[in-house]
Amino acid sequence: MSTESDALSLAEAAARDWLAGLGTRSAGASASFDSLYARFDAPLPEQGQLATDVVASLIERAQGGLQGNAGGRFFGWVIGGVTPAALAADWLVSAWDQNAALYHVSPIASVIEQRTGEWLKQLFGLPGDSSFALTTGTQMAHATALAAARHRVLKTAGWDVEQDGLFGAPRVAVITGRNRHTSVDRAVRLLGFGQANLHIIDSQADTVSPDELDHALAAHGGPAIVVLNAADLNVGGCDPFATLIPIARRHDTWVHIDGAFGLFATVSSQQRHHVAGIELADSWSTDAHKWLNTPFDCGVMICRDAEAHRAAMTQSASYIAPGEGARDEIDWNPEWSRRARAIPIYAALSELGRAGVASIVDRCCAHCANIVAGIGALQGAEIIAPAQLNQGLLRFPVTGDDDAGDDRTEQVIAHVNASGEAFFSSTTWKGRKAMRVSLCNWRTGDDEVERAIAATKRALAAV
Repeated sequence: MSTESDALSLAEAAARDWLAGLGTRSAGASASFDSLYARFDAPLPEQGQLATDVVASLIERAQGGLQGNAGGRFFGWVIGGVTPAALAADWLVSAWDQNAALYHVSPIASVIEQRTGEWLKQLFGLPGDSSFALTTGTQMAHATALAAARHRVLKTAGWDVEQDGLFGAPRVAVITGRNRHTSVDRAVRLLGFGQANLHIIDSQADTVSPDELDHALAAHGGPAIVVLNAADLNVGGCDPFATLIPIARRHDTWVHIDGAFGLFATVSSQQRHHVAGIELADSWSTDAHKWLNTPFDCGVMICRDAEAHRAAMTQSASYIAPGEGARDEIDWNPEWSRRARAIPIYAALSELGRAGVASIVDRCCAHCANIVAGIGALQGAEIIAPAQLNQGLLRFPVTGDDDAGDDRTEQVIAHVNASGEAFFSSTTWKGRKAMRVSLCNWRTGDDEVERAIAATKRALAAV
């Protein structure tokens, strides 16, 4: 009979093998949907199996279906790897199996989360008396922040949204730019604002201009929330916070920052200028599983108005024992059952320190610039958005034929990805297909950059 220890040993061996092979195996998944689905196409078993058999089967059936984003040759989306301390801490989180909802349910999870939140505020240079939440990702960080914003702007308008809901409430406009991430749209729907109240500033520029924001706020004239970008996932563009936030202040408006990865620019002396004035906002969202390189899922929301944040999230019941001075996570998050996600964040911050986080940011930005420049210099390639922060766009045009250029760009990306040497994704930017270059992995180095350029050169020769 297999034991728990036997199953864990199998999983550990497979994990070690996976990590050891990141530099040589394909940067992207290689198996087709049909083949992957066929491996799992079976009815629910009537009788259970040995734990070792289950684990061994999972390992075998997963072959070819795993993306190589843990390695340094994955440039398709803003997905980081995992630092050694964060990975080991995450294994402990699973073994300890704590519900990080209340101090009394897991004292250590609560204490570590409280310290982790303080460290994150220090890391980003945000107000020390701000509240915070650790969520599944920026999607739920947006929802949490906008719930706090909804409380504040409607309370200012004389409406108690937690008590009375949104029926009959003043209409709240959520004003943002056209290059927002669509997780903002979904947060707007989840919170009941309605897509019709999402006001898009359709600027010709890549960022929102002061005049456009001032006009949009004046035209609405009622309760409003402004969502600004740090940074756009295609070209890394950051809205001019130092100019825009004072305008929003004049209109008595809440400002939320989508900083899923761009908030980390605050940590780097080389990149901080991109986000000047970001500390003036009311709330901020980011992902630790991006540039901090923690495992999924680790989102972060920080809120200047702790009272509004707590009012929007807190919940109580007769069976909930209060923390008696300790932080009860349930007061700040939209979850009852929570993984102790603060522990790998705490481990990553301890392992890296401020200087280590800044080094990852700076290296990724430099490597992105080198990949964009190196591929852009190849015959048949075109840079359509030079590297800014850790994002850049390339295209492989056909003279005088945009449709053919779209097809060729997709073909080059497919050829590179099929080679396994690197992985890129496509996007549409200003009506044209482009190849995204996106970096936030601590494992990416000069060798990975050179391999990505060489793979693209071979792809251009083949298509």
